[in-house]
Amino acid sequence: MKLRPAFSMITAIFVMVMMATVASFVLSLSGKMVKSTTAQYQREQAMLLAKSYTEFAVMSVMSNDRSTGCLYTINGDIGDNPTNGEGYRARVHINYIGNATEVGNCGGRILSQTVTEPKSPLHIIVDTYIDYKDPDNTAGNWITFHRRTLQKI
Repeated sequence: MKLRPAFSMITAIFVMVMMATVASFVLSLSGKMVKSTTAQYQREQAMLLAKSYTEFAVMSVMSNDRSTGCLYTINGDIGDNPTNGEGYRARVHINYIGNATEVGNCGGRILSQTVTEPKSPLHIIVDTYIDYKDPDNTAGNWITFHRRTLQKI
């Protein structure tokens, strides 16, 4: 009968160890879920920003007077301090495809001016790059989301 309290003590210690193991597993799992959710959020945000910057580039090209010069790049920073990884960087590159009369005085990024149909409209290729960093490793490399769009102007 005197060994009975020692058995209760061993059972209590065993239960405590099991509870600590389960608690550490739950904590580890929740940390991984938070990291995964943050990465998914950043990627979705980059996708939406790429779509917005692509639409902005199309509107800018449509409103630009190509007889005086063409628009080739659009750059922007989104967030508090994107250079330190606390936001997003946007880079948009525009290439022109079309008849020489439609392209105008654009020099540089013209992919073709030999379109055989003179009434062919101007087309542009918009390459949008959204760069961001992992919030847990802001000293690391940039993660880049790229979107390419062919747009008839």
